[in-house]
Amino acid sequence: MLPKILEEILIVTTGGTIDKVYFDQKSDYQVGQTIIGSLLSEAQVTHPYRIVEVVQKDSLDLNDADRRTIHSEIARDQATLVIVTHGTDTMTDTAQYLSDIQGKTIVITGSLAPARFAMTDAMFNIGMAIAAVQTMYHGIYIAMNGTVFPAKSVIKNRKMNRFERI
Repeated sequence: MLPKILEEILIVTTGGTIDKVYFDQKSDYQVGQTIIGSLLSEAQVTHPYRIVEVVQKDSLDLNDADRRTIHSEIARDQATLVIVTHGTDTMTDTAQYLSDIQGKTIVITGSLAPARFAMTDAMFNIGMAIAAVQTMYHGIYIAMNGTVFPAKSVIKNRKMNRFERI
């Protein structure tokens, strides 16, 4: 078996703000195809990774069937290093849904502004997730706002638009 540092990272995309596309100031958004591959290419990431698009929804639109699909994809895959890109509004709910998966390091991340925007936290959060998945013990984590939180001890403070330890 390869040392953890060389293991392929499975990146599961689920949509969310990170993949939103706005057509003009007056239009609603659409969750587009994932931009994660482009971000990693632009950052010249050389660590082996594989991207699997599971759903393309705003996290407020995710339901239990979607979470079962996400869970099944991660549980059945041989990868032990997993990043999930996810909308920020319900990523803590999905983290709880994934909590029974054993023997894997799962890091959930997203962004508060679309990756396609000039001013976005997307690249920073993806970078945090790439580092965290390689260095954290098996378990489920959320990487947002410059912190890696154990999934059971974090909430999204909607008023302040940030994640905080509870």
